[in-house]
Amino acid sequence: MATDDLALVYDPRGHTFESWAALMCEAYASQQLMMPGPTTDWRVWADGLCALDVFMNNAIPTSLGYEDWQDWASALVGTVNQAA
Repeated sequence: MATDDLALVYDPRGHTFESWAALMCEAYASQQLMMPGPTTDWRVWADGLCALDVFMNNAIPTSLGYEDWQDWASALVGTVNQAA
């Protein structure tokens, strides 16, 4: 898949992990990404997102090395913006 498939990645600022991840699940519904719940480990969810073809094929950062989900999600946004 091309980077054009990554056109919709939400800015995490002002969101909780659950609200941001739900938007991502909705945007990539065809990828059947797991909807997070209150006990979802953000790292497991993030690495699941990175395993999807549309993300894996575009060198999206995994959760490794990030202290919190917002830092990782901001890096994801930055990577997508650079690729566009």
